Amino acid sequence: MFGKLKEKLKSALSIFSRKAEEEAQEKVILPEKPLEEKKESPPQKVIEKKKEKVKEIHNVKPEVPPKQALLEKKEKQKPAEKPITTEKVIPTIKSESPPPSEKKSFFGKLKEAITTRTISAEKFNDLFWELEVALLENNVSVAVIEKIKDDLKQELVEKPLPRDVETKIRETLHRTLQEIVSFEKIDFMQTISSKKPFIIAFFGINGSGKTTSIAKLAYYLQQKKMSIVLAACDTFRAAAIQQLEEHADKLGVKMIKHEYGSDAAAVAFDAVKYAEKNKIDVVLIDTAGRLHSNTNLMAELEKIIRVTKPHLKIFVGESITGNDCIEQARQFNELVDLDGCILTKADVDEKGGAPLSIAYTIKKPILFLGVGQKYGDLQEFQPELVLKQLGL
Repeated sequence: MFGKLKEKLKSALSIFSRKAEEEAQEKVILPEKPLEEKKESPPQKVIEKKKEKVKEIHNVKPEVPPKQALLEKKEKQKPAEKPITTEKVIPTIKSESPPPSEKKSFFGKLKEAITTRTISAEKFNDLFWELEVALLENNVSVAVIEKIKDDLKQELVEKPLPRDVETKIRETLHRTLQEIVSFEKIDFMQTISSKKPFIIAFFGINGSGKTTSIAKLAYYLQQKKMSIVLAACDTFRAAAIQQLEEHADKLGVKMIKHEYGSDAAAVAFDAVKYAEKNKIDVVLIDTAGRLHSNTNLMAELEKIIRVTKPHLKIFVGESITGNDCIEQARQFNELVDLDGCILTKADVDEKGGAPLSIAYTIKKPILFLGVGQKYGDLQEFQPELVLKQLGL
């Protein structure tokens, strides 16, 4: 999984970092704080302040800089017949400039600012192109690419370039992708345990692996000691009922079915009633594959939802179809307001664009990944594992 995208990212990030260092320009950035400290009071106030200090010199010991303190110490060590006069004190008071150490700090910061290297917005767009192409070639959606670009721009454009540019870019990319793939994670088992029977309906187009994913999820729930009933609501596609029935027999779970061409909502309703009567934990509803443009099937879908009121509505899509899968999820989400998705064939998806894009597109989490043909080949989606596989 992610084999091609990982290699493309590694190459693109290396080129991006190298060019960023080569193309960075020196820019003068004057520090604001030292300049504010350099501001002086109006001359008249300074004069008045000095006069007050001269008048009070014999009564109150002024707060003086180190140099003046040293002079006063020497004056005290002189013979008593030579009293301290105001004429000798005034020059000491006159020196109110910052100590040499402060001047050095200011000019040191100024020198550092002068040698700072930065990248302009125009140059950044040119440098990002290589990384953008790598992401596009691996089915990452345009919205996700723009998110990555904006986050990198905030970290690099018109700011002091870090010494290790590639590390900075990788850290920013990791943070962005983690935010993208971690959208509102659902604690699946805790959610299912909240109601009984818990009703889950599955949607998707034909051939996406919907029926197989339902069988895998049934097996997954069986391992968690939960009882299941299947609802064969795909009364439209030939052999759909037989396919689900084979899985039900192998898993040893009950399946509710009607004849082909019958009302799919009626099948779902009967399955829910069976679960209520027999204290079954979970109802899994298999629906007919359809496109959003098929008006009749979409009306049927709305009826199933209205009759059964599922607690979770899950989209099932093929990871390897990339942007097609993302667009299908977006369209179904607009129609039925999905709660999450399952991506099938993730084990053979070398590009990985769908897992990186689908949650960000529909603002709903990825729940599981199908990673093989066996019943046990259903993995809970873990964002950190995905980032690790990408080398981030």
